[in-house]
Amino acid sequence: MKTIDVEYAIIGAGTAGLGAYSKISRKTDSLVMIQDGPYGTTCARVGCMPSKLLITAAEYAHHIDSSEFFGVKSQGTVEGSKVLERLRRERDHRFVGRNLQYVDKIPAHHKIEGRARFIAPGHLLVGEEIEVKAKKIILACGSRPEVREVFEPVMSRVLTSDTIFEITDLPRSVAVIGLGVIALELGQALHRLGVDTTLYGRSGRIGGLTHPDMQQETLETLSKELEIYPSGTVEKTWEDDGAWIQYQRSNGEQVTKVFDRVLVATGRVSNVDRLDLQAAGVDCARYGDFSFDPKTLAYPGHPIFIAGDATDVLPVWHEAFDEGRIAADNALNYPKTVDAKRRTPLMIYFTDPQMAIVGKTYRELQNQEIVVGELPFSSPRHIVWNKVDGRIQVYLDASTGRILGAELLGYQAEHLAHILALAITHQMTAEQVLEMPIYHPSAEELLRDVLVDAQRKR
Repeated sequence: MKTIDVEYAIIGAGTAGLGAYSKISRKTDSLVMIQDGPYGTTCARVGCMPSKLLITAAEYAHHIDSSEFFGVKSQGTVEGSKVLERLRRERDHRFVGRNLQYVDKIPAHHKIEGRARFIAPGHLLVGEEIEVKAKKIILACGSRPEVREVFEPVMSRVLTSDTIFEITDLPRSVAVIGLGVIALELGQALHRLGVDTTLYGRSGRIGGLTHPDMQQETLETLSKELEIYPSGTVEKTWEDDGAWIQYQRSNGEQVTKVFDRVLVATGRVSNVDRLDLQAAGVDCARYGDFSFDPKTLAYPGHPIFIAGDATDVLPVWHEAFDEGRIAADNALNYPKTVDAKRRTPLMIYFTDPQMAIVGKTYRELQNQEIVVGELPFSSPRHIVWNKVDGRIQVYLDASTGRILGAELLGYQAEHLAHILALAITHQMTAEQVLEMPIYHPSAEELLRDVLVDAQRKR
């Protein structure tokens, strides 16, 4: 048994783990980073980048299907094997490859491969052959897709976001389980690439927008293109020349269909449950929904910190990297920890139309005096694009006019969302943003008009 004594141990070499490593390695050589599985980060290997490569291929196919509206007759054929071959090539050579180049530069004595678990406070076992004793430990161990037991009978046909990009050709049909970001992005992309696609929800909620009108608009807009059952329960599954799904809708209707594959996208589970935190002496029920302090990312009373997807708080790339650095700062200064300074919240769904949440959501502002500016996504530029589905809501503080948050559903919402994030970060009022020049015709005119609408309601 090999024993390694260090000041710091980082469990996980994903986005958060590398963020932590970049901070700590500048201060000391007494650290190790423990990675279970291939290097490459969730974002590059199975998340942000491969999904956007698939979505882009789907957009090109959709442009062909919809071009006749503009007087351009065209036709094309989707070759699924080539779509997926190109996806993996770009992913592996560009995005994963770039990450591996960085990892390769990390000194070998800083890297350990294997699954870690606590066997005592400050004492980790990696695999069955290496013991690591560390004074401070950062848990950046990521997450994994959740697959419920009801899908066990059809597991040979089940895909998750971790496996879908490895298939060699597109299926004929797919059931997408879930109505969150992964389900909606991949479900719509598969549909546009010619896969017979049906989406199944559970609670009736679709996407992440919180205002009831925005929820309804999202469902109505996406249902124009996709077959969606928003609320109900998958009662049972079985395999017989395909994956059969028996689904009970909330209105009592039973729907039974057979599919070539099933994409389960109902969420991810933190890998912290594999670390045996109890052996580290951690109280796992101290902060309500969290066993750690979400402000400091620390397990109070222990030199243990958590970051990235493992927290299940803000599972997006820039937040994961920030959390890794926040956890590293507090580990370096332990026992003096400070509350994390967070960026303005920003979440984007790359569906068509896109969804975006900036700053505080409508739900978070329920108990505040706010003014809601609201308009359909029908700027002159959107009319030119023939992309007028959707709606934008901007939330102002009723007394000061300061922009507090926004929810968007519309074509190229990502760009308006970034402008709003900039305004919120600098605590700008609607009046101050309206002093900026807005070119005609541009999508940004919609932002101007919705802020004018909000100003009029104050």
